[in-house]
Amino acid sequence: MFRRPRHRWSAAALAVSTTTAMVILGAVVAVPMASAAQAPVGMGTDASFAVLAGTTITNTGPSVIAGSLGLYPGTAITGFPPGTVNNGTEHAADGVALQAKSDLVTAYNDAAGRTPVTVESNPDLGGDNLAPGVYKGTSTLSLTGTLTLNGEGSTNSVFIFQAASTLITASSSRVSLVNGATWCNVFWQVGSSATLGTSSAFAGTVMALTSGTLNTGATVMGRVLARNGAVTLDDNTFTQPACTASTTTATPGGTNLGGGGGSGGGSGSGTTTHAKTPGTTGGLPNGNGLGSGVVPTGFPATGLGGASHSNDPALVVLGGVALIGAVLAMGQAFRRRRVQLVANAPHTGTTDADA
Repeated sequence: MFRRPRHRWSAAALAVSTTTAMVILGAVVAVPMASAAQAPVGMGTDASFAVLAGTTITNTGPSVIAGSLGLYPGTAITGFPPGTVNNGTEHAADGVALQAKSDLVTAYNDAAGRTPVTVESNPDLGGDNLAPGVYKGTSTLSLTGTLTLNGEGSTNSVFIFQAASTLITASSSRVSLVNGATWCNVFWQVGSSATLGTSSAFAGTVMALTSGTLNTGATVMGRVLARNGAVTLDDNTFTQPACTASTTTATPGGTNLGGGGGSGGGSGSGTTTHAKTPGTTGGLPNGNGLGSGVVPTGFPATGLGGASHSNDPALVVLGGVALIGAVLAMGQAFRRRRVQLVANAPHTGTTDADA
């Protein structure tokens, strides 16, 4: 019977162990580069508010607010009536408003610090069809036309927008939520002031450092929160639907439906530039190679990118075992090779019989 030399078996074991170690360590070390999905920004007590400001809240016309109004340290809330507050109360310079302002500072800083970011080389988000992620405008972010946020089938999908300066939306512009994307998981961190255009339809939580202005007929599915300045309203409608899956577009002047909930994973690091190319759908390449028409950023929590398993104990243990096996196999192969070389070496000495 033919028997393979033992040193060949050792070499084979070495190859298998080394390959296994490389594969497992690749899962442990390389995968964390693919950042997990973002977690929602924690809103604390602000979750019950629709409008929050620092100096004044001023309303003109029959605005309808679903959620509470809060003001701190200012005391002047005017225009209610004719404006109405549903499913909420007014808090001016009281303990509730103080806590809400404190929670807003925390949420604002959380959103501002999220990474990895995709830098918007063109500050106008109009026509974009975006996957979940963090998007940054180095100065102003604006919206002309329709911005589509694609949840890719998950109500846990999170969208965070960071505007270094202002956020300005044009008249009749809108934010469309599709494939599970929900207003509850859309966050706008604004470095100065936010202005929503006439008859525009906006979605998400606006957190402005200075002020918020809603022009006539603008609707918001979510919140407008200003840390230091005023919030000015003019015949506006705020809705806060239950946080469930939605494929409904926010519609100017109509009832805004949809919502969202759940939590995501962690965050990663790094920066990607999002550049628009003329002549493509929405100013962007149409598709990600899978026919979805969504421009991906980073790596999603499921699918092509996979979730991060850097802290998976099983993978860490398997990686260590594979490395130990590779080292032992290498030592065994070297030892057998040495024995073979000694056995095959010519004998040059003399024996008692030769003498």
